[in-house]
Amino acid sequence: MIQVNEVTKEFHLSNKKVSYIFRVDKKTKQLEQLYFGKHIKHRESFFYLVERENRPANNLYEGDHTSSLEHIKQEYPSFGTTDFRYPAYQIKWEAGDRVTHLEYSSYNITKGKPILEGLPATYVENETEAETLTVILKDAYSDLEVQLNYTIFTDFPVITRSTRFSNHGSEVIELENAMSTSIDLPDANFELVHLNGAWARETHVERKELHTGLQSISSARGASSHAHNPFMALVRPTSTETNGEVYGFSLVYSGNFTAQIEVDTYHVTRAMIGINPFQFSWKLTNGKSFQTPEAVMVYSDEGLNGMSQAFHELYRTRLARGTWRDEERPVLINNWEATYFDFNEEKILEIAENAAELGVELFVLDDGWFNKRNDDTSSLGDWVEDKTKLPNGVKGLSEKIHQLGLKFGLWFEPEMVNKDTKLYEHHPDWIIQVPGKNVSHGRNQFVLDFSRPEVVDNLYHQMDAIIDGSQIDYIKWDMNRYISEAFSIALPSDRQGEVYHRYILGVYDLYERLIAKYPNILFESCAGGGARNDPGMLFYAPQAWASDDTDAVERLKIQYGTSMVYPLSSIGSHVSAVPNHQVGRMTSMDMRSHVAYFGTFGYELDITALSQMDKEAIQKHIQFFKKHRKLVQQGDFYRLKSPFEGNHTAWIVVSKDQTEALVGFYQILGTPNPAYERLQLTGLDTEKMYKVHPMEQARYGDDLMAAGLIFADDVTTESETKWKFNRHGDFTSNIFYLTSKNDSEVEQWG
Repeated sequence: MIQVNEVTKEFHLSNKKVSYIFRVDKKTKQLEQLYFGKHIKHRESFFYLVERENRPANNLYEGDHTSSLEHIKQEYPSFGTTDFRYPAYQIKWEAGDRVTHLEYSSYNITKGKPILEGLPATYVENETEAETLTVILKDAYSDLEVQLNYTIFTDFPVITRSTRFSNHGSEVIELENAMSTSIDLPDANFELVHLNGAWARETHVERKELHTGLQSISSARGASSHAHNPFMALVRPTSTETNGEVYGFSLVYSGNFTAQIEVDTYHVTRAMIGINPFQFSWKLTNGKSFQTPEAVMVYSDEGLNGMSQAFHELYRTRLARGTWRDEERPVLINNWEATYFDFNEEKILEIAENAAELGVELFVLDDGWFNKRNDDTSSLGDWVEDKTKLPNGVKGLSEKIHQLGLKFGLWFEPEMVNKDTKLYEHHPDWIIQVPGKNVSHGRNQFVLDFSRPEVVDNLYHQMDAIIDGSQIDYIKWDMNRYISEAFSIALPSDRQGEVYHRYILGVYDLYERLIAKYPNILFESCAGGGARNDPGMLFYAPQAWASDDTDAVERLKIQYGTSMVYPLSSIGSHVSAVPNHQVGRMTSMDMRSHVAYFGTFGYELDITALSQMDKEAIQKHIQFFKKHRKLVQQGDFYRLKSPFEGNHTAWIVVSKDQTEALVGFYQILGTPNPAYERLQLTGLDTEKMYKVHPMEQARYGDDLMAAGLIFADDVTTESETKWKFNRHGDFTSNIFYLTSKNDSEVEQWG
């Protein structure tokens, strides 16, 4: 998949879906970007893609008017050596200058994909699945070496990139900026799509025009954040969900990031993504290296859905890993919104017993089970059972939960500490703080300094002591505040710029150690909802709590936006009580379930307080989801109607063999005397005949995609069988199941 024209030093990475081409300019020894897009045939020379003309600008060599790097599309640009756009990296030398001149040195090609030590990254299970190109650059003025790593997969329209800086000289280098990828695209006819939000309204889709100059999204909070997700896409103005060109960029990282677009005065678009250079620096002494996180670039000529499906399949099968990667996820119930901190073993077992009777498979004990944790002001850091609540400890409770036929899960927030704990009493220097200056708090808690190995060790041993003696099948790993006043007492003054990155490496290390010892535990990542819902976390926890907001209407936007990048198997989605605890809205049990179906599915309510009617509905919903969860979690997902554009939302998930599909259709507000409406489906086999439940219609795939499902309030079919869509009133929903299998059973619809 990687071809090299040795004479012209052109590199062509290609599979049946995508091509990525760059070359070495022999005169300047710089890497020049030539093409990234739909697959094109290989040729002995791509010189026809080179753009050169005389320009009276700053040029590298006297008498040469065609070597201005400002006018050359580059692979990994620096600043100031005739290029005045934002650079992909920056080095500060001992003399105080920041001038480098990276020149091409050599390359090598390997089968498969090497791991990134200490960092999450996509992987292969067989070396035939990918090929990797490593291009080595050397600085003309020093012993700095930079490796650019490119991997192309056999079956995905994907190029992954990362960069490694190595100091082979005696001079100490300070790395001030290190993007994972940078690419110059030949025009600016794009719109920027990204995901923004805040707590309880994460991953809202925003789409806006590019303009000349700089546009960026970022986080400087110590986590990828509620505010922005480490993802952006460049889309043609005419591109839709199913048509048109899209370039997607996603960073496999959970800390501070920047995703940036710069359009220059010649309409070249420079896109880059990587660690946020704000408050970042890294000292490289002789023999030391720095590895950037991995960036994943997706090309689609089938619109945003095409991009999303590439991310979904890659991240579900070659980023998520371990025992639970391909397993159907258990239907769970979490006690948080049922009890908050006010519970005892008797209450927990009552909830679990009722849940087991209705078909729930996993009970999760949330915050409040340890030390004297009766509110959010105390006890974080001392992970010892509160025997007043759990007289038999976690071990005893887990055994009783298992006796009910349920799996057992437990909540932890290992990265935080309260000041009333023994941990803080013995180690007040273990929190992130600047000595002698104010230390701010969030949610009454402080951030442990995970850049220090001894802190990570302590938390590992505390968690291990609880897990090892209990029957724990699932862990919800929470993180409820950002890092402020980033400073580590353990680091010297000239290494304080390393705190944020060292912190997240410590988090990854703790995950890795626990997974190594307990490979069968299902981890779910959480950070006050979606503050760290990113590809880095997906490497360790195959599902994430997408938002603390469980309102069905708000969840349409949150789950729709999350699906831009992340597979349904990773989206934690629960049915909660009404009035909803976040927005106070009343929605039906049906609608709450119909939204939560398109994720991992579970409950977060006091099931003992529900009416018999609601319990019977829950039992039916669980039975329905269990029949279809493999389809939901492993099928191809398509967005049909956006909650950001109208009163209706719709989506569909189609099995890989196109023999079945599940459609969700949602209405926010009721309208008087509504017009007929047709919902055109997608992803079906044009030649297959599908039976559409609950209407029992028989329709061809091409018919359903072209003519669509007709929505009306009361319809009489030719057989005089009446069926009615639930479009009366606010907050209504419908689920349709399509199957082309002859032996399928008619579903029971309540």
